[in-house]
Amino acid sequence: MNAMDLINSTERNCTLEVMHKGTVSKVLVVLTLSVLTLMTTAINALVIAAIIVTRKLHHPANYLICSLAVTDFLVAILVMPFSIMYILKETWVMGQAVCDIWLSVDIAGCTCSILHLAAIALDRYRAITDAVEYARKRTPKHAGFMIAVVWILSIFISMPPLFWRHQGFTKEDECIIKHNHIWFTIYSTFGAFYIPLALILILYYKIYRAAKTLYHKRNVSRVAREEQNGQMHLDPGGRISKISSTLCIAEKSLSDPSTDFDRIHITVRNPKSESRREKAWRRQKISCNRERKAATTLGLILGAFVICWLPFFVKEVIVNICETCYISDDMSNFLTWLGYLNSLINPLIYTIFNEDFKKAFQRLMRCKHYL
Repeated sequence: MNAMDLINSTERNCTLEVMHKGTVSKVLVVLTLSVLTLMTTAINALVIAAIIVTRKLHHPANYLICSLAVTDFLVAILVMPFSIMYILKETWVMGQAVCDIWLSVDIAGCTCSILHLAAIALDRYRAITDAVEYARKRTPKHAGFMIAVVWILSIFISMPPLFWRHQGFTKEDECIIKHNHIWFTIYSTFGAFYIPLALILILYYKIYRAAKTLYHKRNVSRVAREEQNGQMHLDPGGRISKISSTLCIAEKSLSDPSTDFDRIHITVRNPKSESRREKAWRRQKISCNRERKAATTLGLILGAFVICWLPFFVKEVIVNICETCYISDDMSNFLTWLGYLNSLINPLIYTIFNEDFKKAFQRLMRCKHYL
């Protein structure tokens, strides 16, 4: 009997220890998700306030960013807190009516956020490839039309899952969407993610190529202007002629070992030519920095978008098509919140590289009102 008591006591202790560890881990998860929710709310609210109160940011391109921030703000205040409560309780306790509202806002908000990224990519593509004509069309009315189209498409893509949800058996303590119809899965996942992803990839690739070509043409025109100004030099025969002030002459002379002494041009230095050369170097450096900055921004945008949302939508396709496939609730919650994390990253990426936004944020922090 004593042995049995000892065994029962050991089992109780183990059970209590497991429960304690489970409680601690759940508290840590809830705290982490709560911090992410507060950060997402605060940063998107800051972006919205900066655009509203800063005159310099009253530009049609920024209206799309403001609408994106509004969408991500709504996800932060209307979607994330209910998800935290669901994870904490491990059961849905607010009834199916609230569940339907939450799911509709969740799907519509996340879909709208993704479609905003595609709209911003399209706006930037047209701005760089058809700058003169699009500058005339890029009005507040045009931006408002794009925003309206994004929201309408989001509603059309996100509403059918709710109707489909009520066709099957729904538990009162569950708030999820289950469907095993392959065509419906394709419709919902491709409309909300895969088609916008393909569009974003194509547009940003073309934007990068167009920006690279544009910078190259500007560099060529600058070199041509330097050639017109010219610099005087002496060749070995003593004749004075003109050379083009190429921007990479220093690197070429250091890296090209085949340069013979009798082919080296002796440049006649004067303050004006040195000044022109220094300006050319500065312009080249600025151009290279801009190209690197553009590439970095595009890389961050695409990288964050793909990392945050691709795993979730791959999971959606697998779970709803493969009947034998199973993903745990913890993994499902992790992938869902990885997608929500994009609502925190979006305002950071789209504003952190913009000096006007940086200055607006600084003034807001100092409580300096309308700029």
